[in-house]
Amino acid sequence: MSKKNVTHKTDKRKTKKDIINTVVNFFNRNRDASYSYKQVAEQLGYKKAAEKQLINNILFDLVEDAFIIETARGKYKSNTHGVFLEGTFERRSNGKNFFVADGEEEDSHIFVAERNSAHAMGGDRVKVQMLAKRKGRDPEAEVVEIIERKQTSFVGTLDVQKQFAFLVMDSKILANDIFIPKDNLKGGKDGDKALVQVVEWPQKAKNPIGKVLDILGQAGDNNTEMNAILAEYGLPYKYPEKVEAAANKISDEITAEEIAKREDMRGTTTFTIDPRDAKDFDDALSVKQLKNGNWEIGVHIADVTHYVQEGDIIDKEGESRATSIYLVDRTIPMLPERLSNNLCSLRPHEDKLCYSVVFELDDNANIKKHRITRTVIHSDRRFTYEEAQDIIETGEGDFKEEVLKLNDLAQKLRAKRFENGAIAFDRHEVRFEIDEKGKPISVYFKYAKESNKLIEEFMLLANRTVAEFVGNVPKNKNAKTFVYRIHDIPNSEKMENLSEFIRRFGYKIKVDGTKTSVSKSINHLLDEVSGKPEENLISTIAIRAMAKAIYSTANIGHYGLAFEYYTHFTSPIRRYPDMMVHRLLTRYLDGGRSVSKTLYESKCEHSSEMEQLAANAERASIKYKQVEYMSDKLGQVFEAVISGITEWGVYAEINENKCEGMIPIRDLDDDFYEFDEKNYCLRGRRNKRTYSLGDPIKIKVARANLERKQLDFALIEE
Repeated sequence: MSKKNVTHKTDKRKTKKDIINTVVNFFNRNRDASYSYKQVAEQLGYKKAAEKQLINNILFDLVEDAFIIETARGKYKSNTHGVFLEGTFERRSNGKNFFVADGEEEDSHIFVAERNSAHAMGGDRVKVQMLAKRKGRDPEAEVVEIIERKQTSFVGTLDVQKQFAFLVMDSKILANDIFIPKDNLKGGKDGDKALVQVVEWPQKAKNPIGKVLDILGQAGDNNTEMNAILAEYGLPYKYPEKVEAAANKISDEITAEEIAKREDMRGTTTFTIDPRDAKDFDDALSVKQLKNGNWEIGVHIADVTHYVQEGDIIDKEGESRATSIYLVDRTIPMLPERLSNNLCSLRPHEDKLCYSVVFELDDNANIKKHRITRTVIHSDRRFTYEEAQDIIETGEGDFKEEVLKLNDLAQKLRAKRFENGAIAFDRHEVRFEIDEKGKPISVYFKYAKESNKLIEEFMLLANRTVAEFVGNVPKNKNAKTFVYRIHDIPNSEKMENLSEFIRRFGYKIKVDGTKTSVSKSINHLLDEVSGKPEENLISTIAIRAMAKAIYSTANIGHYGLAFEYYTHFTSPIRRYPDMMVHRLLTRYLDGGRSVSKTLYESKCEHSSEMEQLAANAERASIKYKQVEYMSDKLGQVFEAVISGITEWGVYAEINENKCEGMIPIRDLDDDFYEFDEKNYCLRGRRNKRTYSLGDPIKIKVARANLERKQLDFALIEE
């Protein structure tokens, strides 16, 4: 059979829609020249008179759509105006890539077809050219330049052949696996988890070419998988030996000369309250009743910057990491263990150097005065949250008077905060009981009780006081550059969507008005849904309507806490912004001049970005353990609630353990279901049956894919 006949046979199968797409792609590829319908037909290989007439008709339609323009009688040209935009490229393994222009919302997507992606990868900064837009179609663009690569290293499992290998990626962020020449394997074996760097991606090559940077271990091993999650997000999974060595050289001696520079509070009753498994105690509380009947409450924070000097090797590593990372079964510390668990940890029965905010409060928790000072303390007792809670509930235990007084004051501070418009997002956290090999054997939920809220309230008070000290200056003065923790008002469109969604459950919410009235309305909603089946769902959607809290030198206040000034001062062992705050505070207390706003804004941006990556890694580790936990429960049936709706399926969360899985839309085979984005539902075209967010359903565990951290459920019909 001749090549000509093969082509003709293929063309006969093409629908009009296929031919329209072919013509559209032709004009997108050839944007600068004009063509007659005959030239277009010839270029595309259409020879028959009927085919040419169809092309002519399509060109008329595309002129009507304003996709092409008629430059002269019978001559047509792409109607692109050469609009170039810069922004971020996001890659999808299904080829539905998109571009978000600088300054636009994340959901302002411009479609980029795979053929127009120029091998850009997720997160790359790119320049695109807008393509001619068809009437009634979404905008489309083509990548013309990759300005900056966001990610060049990827994690996956090695598939080793005789002369070469591929990296099969855990997360499908590239459409194709990475090709690795044999001499770039670094000793990697088939089935090993590896970190691979893309070194080139030739223009006409289907696969990028890479080299192995590190072998993480055998796939399926717990340590390997946790390190793979960290590497996947570009987070460190090893601590540099040079930094550890530098930390080990720091003296643990507290000299009489150093104590003389500080307020000595070693004689005041002081204790820590922390999680059961904590090793880094970075905050302590002291309690003393004054002669006037008021209470002196000290919030004491580990003086990390006494030991870590700005710009030294430990500081640079800390700044790069920006935060400690908390995976399901481990902590990856920001600072070396010598500092985080030893020198700076406020361990009981040891003298420790602190940065403190000391308050005088009356019995109604009104602040009479405060001071910010460097101190030396001596913790009398280390409480777990459970031990402190037991004292609160029974009224019995060590330092019961002090604990109960702190709790009383904290509850009054908390009540005032909510009266001022703070929002109460008290959501539970999923936790796992894990055996010695890292395998999850049970799931439990962590709820914030009074002991947690006691600590939280005094930390919030210290953070706010420090921020006010620097930021709240007389009107005729400029505040010095500082690191604030800011939280913007909710997105109005998302609030409207939330209002519309909760209406189906019979709830209402204010979407406009004063900050306080809106936040009180949100609190009322959260109170109403408390204990209801839809609580977790509505709380999640309400949180999504909120802006993300970030670090910035530009203070706009903290909406969620209802504070005009807020910072992070209380956790310098695990957050670099707190170290920056300690240093700036010292500088300004000593009368120093303001620092560079530009420099500190870039530090804030880096810290915010690393915080988000750490949160993503934490969620990925939880997801991995959920899939691992459910992998021996295939075929079991559970009560669940629909937690997400997408065009590719229904997400459901099991009620008893909060493990989430997906029912693929292809498995809903009783009808053709269409995605109704506005109403958060899938709707059957024939029978009009709907699957809506929040609906209770019964599911069976169908598949558990650990590599993709993915659970598949099957719907059980009642």
